[in-house]
Amino acid sequence: MQESQERPEVAVIGAGPAGLMAAEVLATGGAAVTVHDRMPSPGRKLLMAGRGGLNLTHSEPLEAFLDRYGPARDRMAPMLHAFPPAALVAWAEALKQETFIGSSGRVFPRALKASPLLRAWLGRLAGQGVALRLRHHWAGWDAAGALTFAAPEGPVASRPAAVVLALGGASWPRLGSDGGWAGLLPGMVPLRPANCGFAITWSPVFRSRFAGTPLKRIALSFGGVTQRGEAVVTEAGIEGGAVYALSAALREAIATQGPVTASIDLRPDVPAATLARRLDGPRGGQSLANHLRRAGLPPVAIGLVQEALHAGAAAPLSALVKALPLRLTAPAPLARAISTAGGLGWDAVDGRLMLRDRPGVFACGEMLDWEAPTGGYLLQGCFATGMAAGRGALDWLGLSAAERS
Repeated sequence: MQESQERPEVAVIGAGPAGLMAAEVLATGGAAVTVHDRMPSPGRKLLMAGRGGLNLTHSEPLEAFLDRYGPARDRMAPMLHAFPPAALVAWAEALKQETFIGSSGRVFPRALKASPLLRAWLGRLAGQGVALRLRHHWAGWDAAGALTFAAPEGPVASRPAAVVLALGGASWPRLGSDGGWAGLLPGMVPLRPANCGFAITWSPVFRSRFAGTPLKRIALSFGGVTQRGEAVVTEAGIEGGAVYALSAALREAIATQGPVTASIDLRPDVPAATLARRLDGPRGGQSLANHLRRAGLPPVAIGLVQEALHAGAAAPLSALVKALPLRLTAPAPLARAISTAGGLGWDAVDGRLMLRDRPGVFACGEMLDWEAPTGGYLLQGCFATGMAAGRGALDWLGLSAAERS
């Protein structure tokens, strides 16, 4: 490695997973790295993800894994081949964060939270000489081409040898990424909600009774694709894992044609013929709710069937249970989404993730134009693009393989 006084200075802007991974790659490769973040502490969205167990990645075969990135698959594939799920697991375990594979194939740290991993990671970065500048809000470049920051001590300018932008998307803005950087860069694809819920016009009675109620062991279908899992009724509509998995297709369909209808199978494990025998005959004086209980439906599912009937659905009860229509009118606001679609377009960066119009400036993480479902694909994509940007910056700086060892 070069002597410290000769190490090229690199600024990383954003202290989330992508930015910290880029910082680690750069420091290991011989750069003097300073990470800037607008928030008072690093990794806030990573810590939020840890509340759900910190789903780091997924154990499915890599080719199937790559398909989860949809239209960005070909762009993401080289980076995910270079840093695949197995490499992420090895990286975490090198930080003494043992992992395990859950029943769904998702990979988690044994601690089931992010704070131990983040503490160990920050400790390793500090040992590598990585400096952390918090409450430094990047404001772009000045007329002389220097980076400018609004900092507690006042305006700060910096002229590093290279820059890695890891600015995040625009979901959960209170955690630090609000998309305010979008106007500072060319080649932007509009930011849109991803892994989001959708608005449904519930009746006041249904909303007041069931908002916040989970829908367990259901299957949601749209556009010929069916996703099994769970969802949650909200005051505004519906959200949850099964919804998130279809959210890209739902969002795009609504954008082009207005409200769309998805269908929900409330008893996916029960054959339609069985439900027909239980539900489509005479009720024998029973109330509708008691009759539907014969199909093993919980109160929220019974409420959904009643909503459909009140809206004019004419199908037999068994058909409604197997394919209950849900009219989705709009995606949830971007601030409430799990992640962000859109961002810096792929044509704006080269194969090293360097901005074509700003040599020496690289981009990574959620600010790039890719999206993926929950299940480990989001974090894996952030880590892999962060590593790619760090390696790209090392290559641009001319740091040799020998200097990286």
